[in-house]
Amino acid sequence: MVSATFATRLLGWKDSPRRDGEPKNKLAWAHVPNCADVDSAESMRLAAGMLDNLEVTRGVLSDVPLNPGGPLEQLVAADLADRLPVRAPGRRWNVRRGQVVTSFAQYEHLNELDRLVNANPELRITIGKDYLIKPDVTIGLEDTSILGKKPFLHAAISCKWTIRSDRVQNIRHEFNQMIRHRRGRQPHLVTVTAEPLPSRLASIARGTGEVDAVYHVALEALAAAIDAEGNDEQVDAWDECIGQKRLLSYDDLVETIAAW
Repeated sequence: MVSATFATRLLGWKDSPRRDGEPKNKLAWAHVPNCADVDSAESMRLAAGMLDNLEVTRGVLSDVPLNPGGPLEQLVAADLADRLPVRAPGRRWNVRRGQVVTSFAQYEHLNELDRLVNANPELRITIGKDYLIKPDVTIGLEDTSILGKKPFLHAAISCKWTIRSDRVQNIRHEFNQMIRHRRGRQPHLVTVTAEPLPSRLASIARGTGEVDAVYHVALEALAAAIDAEGNDEQVDAWDECIGQKRLLSYDDLVETIAAW
């Protein structure tokens, strides 16, 4: 099945949390998918089905990172840095992790705002400093002569291994700040995730434009798992996100960025 080339380097089975020596999860499994919410039986079933479809062996601990969030950012950045110059060699691509938005042409003016805020305690209280966003992965274009000499921010990617309510709010807040404070064309604002539960994917895919799209690292494998054993709520949420093209395969991300 089509998935991110690095999907099985991150997705796999891990030991279940335990209480008094017994597995602490809704299905009492000894091993659990490392992207599942162990307090949700539906999350565990769908994540397990997704791993089955990726041909990750059940009952065997997988050689995957203990905390996949950071490695997800690293692999997304490395993958895009390798593939974008091949797909669109006529552009000079600048792929980075943890770059503050003031490194880019649309947001360079925020350096002056930051200088004023730092010099004025009242402004710090009134305005705050949450305009200095550091997206997980940034895609810049060099030598565009747009808005000045700095790279033009073409896309910003928030990598979230799984989706929880606090993470949704954090993504929306950061992207809203980038929309409000930009000068020039808006970058493509997207999320990359391995979340298995459609209702949680819908919580970030729905909205009024803060997030352009959500890209899943194992979309087809998860789709097959949902077809096989998703309940009505999860099937409805999945159909909504897919039908409205708010949830896409990670494999589409390079094409979208390169062609835009």
